[in-house]
Amino acid sequence: MDLWKTLEIYREIGLKYLYEIRAYVNGLCSGMEAWQLITVTFVTTLLAVWLYEFLFQSESLISRFKIQCIKISRKLPFIGVQIQKKLDKAVDDMISTMLCLKDGISYVKALPAKGLEQAKVLQKVKEYNSLGNVPWDNGKISGAVYSGEERLTELFVKVYAEFAWSNPLHVELFPGVQKMEAEVVRMTCTLFNGGPESCGSMTSGGTESILMACKTYRDLAFKKGIKHPEILAPNSVHAAFDKAAHYFRMKLVHIPLDKKTMQVDVKAMAKAISQNTAMLVCSAPNFPHGIIDPIEDVAKLAVKYKIPFHVDACLGGFLIVFMKKAGFPLQPFDFGVKGVTSISADTHKYGYAPKGSSVIMYKNEKYRHYQFFVAPDWQGGIYASPTIAGSRAGGIIAACWATMMHIGEDGYVKATKKIIETARFIDSELRKTKNIFVLGKPQVSVVAIGSDSFDIFQLSNSLSTKGWNLNNLQFPSSIHMCITLQHIKPGFATQFIKDVRESINEIMKDPRAKTTGKGAIYGMAQCIPDRSMVTEVVQCYLDCLYRTDDASNNKHLNSPPVPP
Repeated sequence: MDLWKTLEIYREIGLKYLYEIRAYVNGLCSGMEAWQLITVTFVTTLLAVWLYEFLFQSESLISRFKIQCIKISRKLPFIGVQIQKKLDKAVDDMISTMLCLKDGISYVKALPAKGLEQAKVLQKVKEYNSLGNVPWDNGKISGAVYSGEERLTELFVKVYAEFAWSNPLHVELFPGVQKMEAEVVRMTCTLFNGGPESCGSMTSGGTESILMACKTYRDLAFKKGIKHPEILAPNSVHAAFDKAAHYFRMKLVHIPLDKKTMQVDVKAMAKAISQNTAMLVCSAPNFPHGIIDPIEDVAKLAVKYKIPFHVDACLGGFLIVFMKKAGFPLQPFDFGVKGVTSISADTHKYGYAPKGSSVIMYKNEKYRHYQFFVAPDWQGGIYASPTIAGSRAGGIIAACWATMMHIGEDGYVKATKKIIETARFIDSELRKTKNIFVLGKPQVSVVAIGSDSFDIFQLSNSLSTKGWNLNNLQFPSSIHMCITLQHIKPGFATQFIKDVRESINEIMKDPRAKTTGKGAIYGMAQCIPDRSMVTEVVQCYLDCLYRTDDASNNKHLNSPPVPP
């Protein structure tokens, strides 16, 4: 009874203040006309929306303030010229370290007046093949070439020759290629515990597989009435999701990682779910650190909120499906987990098929229908294609099918066992090494390391002088080694650890020394708050990839005019 009296007292007090506020507001508006009230309301609403959008953004106010200061500085005559010079130098340094042709080599700029004999063409092919200064077949590169086995290459060549002119777009002409593609998809779905209703398509690589998944869920979101679809994915997710968001006009919401495990923060992902969420994403494993996200926990969110869930297994898909039989069991990650609706896996990585082949898989055909493109009213006839490409290289599909059939389950299990054993040994030994640390607990084939004692890119530079070619990473600064069949040779792992420790000992003689070369570029890039400047530098690098003139005699950037 006392409770009701107390509540009544609070109610009366609340009403009293409410009446006073209403009277005060009415007093302010007593002398205003209707049009004035409408105008004030309209302007106030616009200001409130602007203020909300200004304050609540993914970037902090301090970061945005820095970016604006840089943009203004670039417009100032003297400062802008100096900034441009720094950018030009950054491009020059990048080009000099990454695009080095041998002396006397020139570009072909027009068709030969008369076609070359096959012997001459093959001779030139050998010349072009020798241009690289990083020997990938010595086992000192990270990832990139996942097998390189000579007999497998011979199989590729023979099979591709049989289907060199085939095109699965024309099923009636090349039914064999269509059958091979269907079988590659079915075999892959089976590996990932997909039931009879599971399905998919072959693509040109992991990026296209990811694009297809995002396109599928965007269109599904549109059907549900979601006008601004969002992708929720970890910070560590592959950049192909950024590309998909850019291409398909979706919003990519990056979810932070647990700094200790380097797995996605599930609580943060749950908090980020909104009425615009079109799909959830996890990696198995991710590219930077080789960490498998908590698939089961995120799948529970997918089921709870009825959101499609994509598992990106492009990098290690053809390892993780064999790890249990190889003696390295993992937590569930495939279609056996309730809530997982699609998976991407690259056959041209640990599937050892030739580049570019990958598979995008769905739980059932209901999802895959949103991936397809059909133009029923084209004058050229009814046009339909399952993926982005129209015509596709049937030879690649055939070579992928031949690879899977040739290696078989036993071959994949044996290869997986050797790769994981090598990766676990390297992980264990790196953890015993002073002045560096391993990021998270990698379970598959990638081991990433950082340092609190020196700039980790110094280690990358030092190892490059010993013939190693590792991947530089950012946010946080780190480097990683991706173990492949190139690295299971006797003595490889011990030599790598030996070279790492020797390099660290040398670096610790002057740990604060200035980093040079490509490592310095990475370090500099991370410190620039205006990421559009980094984009500008990289765009110039991409431009240079297509140049057929002497890049050193050309300006890489359009410098702002110097004032008179």
